[in-house]
Amino acid sequence: MANFGFTISKPRSLNLDNTDKSNLFELEKRVISFRRCINCGGCSATCSAGQFTDFNIRKIHALYRRGEFQNLEEELKKCMLCGKCILACPRGVNLRSMIINMRQILSENK
Repeated sequence: MANFGFTISKPRSLNLDNTDKSNLFELEKRVISFRRCINCGGCSATCSAGQFTDFNIRKIHALYRRGEFQNLEEELKKCMLCGKCILACPRGVNLRSMIINMRQILSENK
């Protein structure tokens, strides 16, 4: 078999019906605009932290919705809370509040 310099990732399936959604529901109560996100990527495109680190708001958003909280707290610390993402969001999601509340919820549920 020839090596072409890449490998094919193994498929993975997520059963979202079996995940604990209590953190997600708590975030939706605290940051009502969280539900309006359409994952367009405008926030990630303008993110100052994303220019200097591997921080990605879309990725964090998806991981949080899926209930995949391992290493998420460390990723959230990379956010500089500058607010550029809020200005770029076409849906008016308060991303700064979202990040702050994600941090609080994760630290409360340790």
